[in-house]
Amino acid sequence: MVELDASYGEGGGQLVRMAAALAALTGKGLRVANVRAGRPRPGLAPQHLAALRAVAALCDARCEGLELRSSAFTLEPRSAPGGGELRVEVGTAGSVTLVLQALLPILFAARGPSRVVVTGGTDVRQAPSWDYFAQVLLRLLRRMGLEVSASVTRRGYYPGGGGEASVEVQPGMPRSLAFGESGSWSVAGEAHVANLPLYIAERMRAAALAAAGRELAVRASLLGRDEAIGTGGAITLWAQSDAGLLGASRVAERGVRAEALGQAVGAELAADLASGANLDMHLADQVLVYLAMSQAASRFTARSVSSHARTAMWLLPQFLPVRFELERRGELWQVSCRGA
Repeated sequence: MVELDASYGEGGGQLVRMAAALAALTGKGLRVANVRAGRPRPGLAPQHLAALRAVAALCDARCEGLELRSSAFTLEPRSAPGGGELRVEVGTAGSVTLVLQALLPILFAARGPSRVVVTGGTDVRQAPSWDYFAQVLLRLLRRMGLEVSASVTRRGYYPGGGGEASVEVQPGMPRSLAFGESGSWSVAGEAHVANLPLYIAERMRAAALAAAGRELAVRASLLGRDEAIGTGGAITLWAQSDAGLLGASRVAERGVRAEALGQAVGAELAADLASGANLDMHLADQVLVYLAMSQAASRFTARSVSSHARTAMWLLPQFLPVRFELERRGELWQVSCRGA
């Protein structure tokens, strides 16, 4: 039984979701206390609860404490992860992409192919936008030799949710991560609004282009009632080459001008490109579990290492035989991962 104090490090929902995923991967029992203790509303929120119940279903886990706002729970896997069909309903605008983040590592280790459908918020604050998930994270996983595809049936936003997306996964173990020294960057993006005037997406796009300081193949699109529930939007940019994969994203917020969103995304991507980093800060956080699963030596650079990433580097060795090293190299951080 692995016992965790979930107030460690960033102390949020990511630690809880990743710990549950690692328990399912390794078959180790998990006991967690102080769930999201430092958050304004501590304990398990609907999106965390949905993710944990889905993890439990995949490994037929015996569980206690999986209740709304619970501050402690146990999860004891009783079988290796199975494949097949799974539907997860968050029931609120809780993030679809965060639920899928918890499930993907387990699905790659499952006994057979899987298809998972999740309903909730596809583009919500404090979570990867759907386009970041599909165009940045999944691109990186395919680069590591993993077979995964994703589609969105309809978008959903805060506060109503109602979005629906799915992934299809073939079992497989990730290869090590390696990048070339240099490369020509291909940059693209997507700015969309739903049930709002198209010019809002066009303003996000124009501001992103100006801040990036280069021509980008960014599409501005309008989604209607058949494609989205409620009003909302997001802008996501991504860049790829032999030297790395970078992404930046912002979700539309009431009271925040479209130009501010676009400018922030364009400036963030431009800074990553200028730095020579292999991965953006958020991707550097999300890839760590796959490096640990590979156990082969991997190395990458990023402009910064988030508290989420540092927490993951503390958590992963408690389940898997892996060691992480951080080294400052000029304005970049180099992250190395190898078997313990």
